[in-house]
Amino acid sequence: MKTIALIPARFGATRFPAKLLSDLRGKPLIARTYLSTLATGVFDEVMVVTDHKDIARAVENEGGKVFFSRKEHESGSDRIAEAAESIEADIIVNVQGDEPFQDKSSLSDLIAVFADPQVKVASLMSSIKGHDLIQNPNIVKVVVDANNFSLYFSRSAIPFQRNENSTPEYYRHIGIYAYKKELLMAFTGWEKSTLEKTEMLEQLRLLENGYKIKMVKTNHQAVAIDVPEDLDKALAYYDAFFGQ
Repeated sequence: MKTIALIPARFGATRFPAKLLSDLRGKPLIARTYLSTLATGVFDEVMVVTDHKDIARAVENEGGKVFFSRKEHESGSDRIAEAAESIEADIIVNVQGDEPFQDKSSLSDLIAVFADPQVKVASLMSSIKGHDLIQNPNIVKVVVDANNFSLYFSRSAIPFQRNENSTPEYYRHIGIYAYKKELLMAFTGWEKSTLEKTEMLEQLRLLENGYKIKMVKTNHQAVAIDVPEDLDKALAYYDAFFGQ
């Protein structure tokens, strides 16, 4: 199966404008994400999908491939679908542009589940503990069935712990998606669903249309840069693993 990573890279960001051009030890954030995705060796091709010339230039300066999107898009999935339409591929992986340290093992495991023909879409999750993390609405939680197919995603703490003697396991959803190409193209053509609009989580559109997402466990702690303060976490991670 031909597998391609598409990295949606929007210039505007409400909480951190132009964040993808922020410097991360001498290279723009988007360049770090592109290079770390490429370095995993998991994909037949890696491409950044953007609406801005400066982001395109930052990637091209690293020898990277860029698709310049012509349309306005509400989500990263919509943006990569525009590029995927003209690309020959079996599996499309949506890698978040603001997560500069991609993990080979996690991505390999994600792709591997497509050996099962039942799997049309897959994503990652990691175990979380601690009241503050579990209750934080900015951390999306997921519950799964016995075969690790998603049952529901929520900003609320799910499952609800009614019995204090029970010890439920909580999983954080990591927003990297792998799609069979035909499902990605169909999904981005559907109207926003009721639950999606309620929780502001686009993956609920898949569930409401009858598609379960195969969830893959990972121990990798992704570093996502949502606000300027997150750059400090990224710098600390870079220095710890790659040196200054």
